[in-house]
Order: sequence, then C-alpha cells, then structure tokens
Amino acid sequence: MPTAIAVTSADLVLPPTDSHTPTAALLHAPDTQPLDAALADMQVLVEQNGYVIALYPASIPAAHERRLHTVRSVLESDRIALLKLDLPPLGVSVLVRQLRQLSVCDFSAGVVASAARLLSHYIHAGALLNSVTKLDRVPVSLKSHAKSWVPGSQFGVVANPGPQLVRIGHGELTGPEFATQLLVAKGQLQSEWVNATLAPAWQVQGIQETALPADSPRWWGTPRMIEFAAFLPDISVIYQLVSSVRREACTWCGIELIGDRCGFCSAPLAPAENRTPSAGVLGEGTPMHHGS
Repeated sequence: MPTAIAVTSADLVLPPTDSHTPTAALLHAPDTQPLDAALADMQVLVEQNGYVIALYPASIPAAHERRLHTVRSVLESDRIALLKLDLPPLGVSVLVRQLRQLSVCDFSAGVVASAARLLSHYIHAGALLNSVTKLDRVPVSLKSHAKSWVPGSQFGVVANPGPQLVRIGHGELTGPEFATQLLVAKGQLQSEWVNATLAPAWQVQGIQETALPADSPRWWGTPRMIEFAAFLPDISVIYQLVSSVRREACTWCGIELIGDRCGFCSAPLAPAENRTPSAGVLGEGTPMHHGS
C-alpha cells in the first residue's frame, strides 16, 4: 500500500505525469477546518495508508504549521512525517509530485520521507521578476536594489539549490548539469525570456506550463513575475538516485532512512562516519557545460 503524501494547499498538487502517480491528501488550514475534523481526517489517512508524509512550505502561516504539529501530537503517531520545505512554491509542487511518484515504488515510508532532502538539491527553482525591492528570500545586493528602479529592468533569480541573481541582459543564471524539464508558471508579467533564453541555456528537454501557485507573488515579493523550476522528470532516474544512497536505521525511532536525518522524527544520523554520499548516477551520459 502506497505511503500517503499530504499537502497544505491544493495548488501544490501538480497533474500526474503518468497513470500510476497518486494524488495528494489536503491538510486544511485551521480557519477552514475544526481540529476534531482534522484529527479524524489524519486518522483515516494513517489507517488506510500506514504512513503519512505531510509536505508544507516554510512560508505557510504559523497557525497552520501549529495545527500540523498538534494533530501529530494528539494522535501520538510516529507514522506521520512533517516535512518543512524551504523551496519556492513551484519548487514545492515539483518535489511533492516526485514524492508522489516514489510513494508507489518499492521504498519504505522512511526512505520516501528522507528522499525529500536529497531530491530538493536537484530542483533548480527561480523566477523572472520585474522588481527585487521586496524580495527577501534571496540575498539581494544594494546594487540590485538600485537597478530595480530603472524602468523596464527585469531580474532572473534562482533560490534553490543556491541563491543567484542577475539583471536580464547583464549575466546568466547557472543551471543544472544534468537532463531536466522546465515547469513554468506565469504571473502578471509578459516575457518570452524563460522560454526563449533560459530554457535553451539550461538545455532543458521540454517545457511544461502550469498555473501559478497562490503563494508565489508573496514569496517572490511581486505579482509581476514568471516562476520556473527545472527538475528530473524521469521516475527511473529518481528511483536510481534514491536507490544509490545507503540505507540506515534511525537510531532514535528505528525507521529506515537515507541521508543524514530521519524524515519522521527528525533525529540526525549518528555517528558521522556512517554517512554515505550518494553515488553520482546523474553524472552518466553527456556532460553539459554552462557559462557562469
């Protein structure tokens, strides 16, 4: 039985890429669902699926995050993982879909949960913005602030896996060095830059469009933007990547994990000598070179 994947907003559930990918359960905000109903919903999810992995953006309201922790503690369940993701909204959507894909593979719930940290490193999430004056998620130099007042300036920003910021026409964003597809969500900005310039520079193998997540304008500091995320589209590659990492048993709760932290109880893996870097399965094939 597949591990249940749950999210805090319906717009974080992208359409499946195949007929096998399950959807995600929705964990409502406290102002739209009373606590007893939230407890009942989670109880059913755990009973039907065995384990629940709840993914939520670091940017959700504090009350919603508290609700998630309250539900888990009241149910006294060690079968509920709460994973806080410090990714832009579209990046969260991509990671959610990848975990939905993994949930029907032959991985244990602990491996699926701890795979979130591994896979997030392979998501290049950013946006094209007409202003960076209210951008507080990515370090912005004073120079960029000054330039953002120039009429017509646009900025390319990458928030994950590492921060980058360029003024369009004055530098390039460094992209992934492995094969990806690009997911694009358009806000209130008219521009062909993402499709015509970024996609070829990043050598993406395809472009998909989707609706802009509701939280994206707030996250990026402006509604006049186009959000994008380059990701590993092939479940066989994702499967191979996750399989290549040595599995350990959590020294605290006993559940299986990969990487250096348990997805369910958040205990770090100890001792450090046991940590195994993942094999470079993405290094196979033709290397791609990018300008900086």
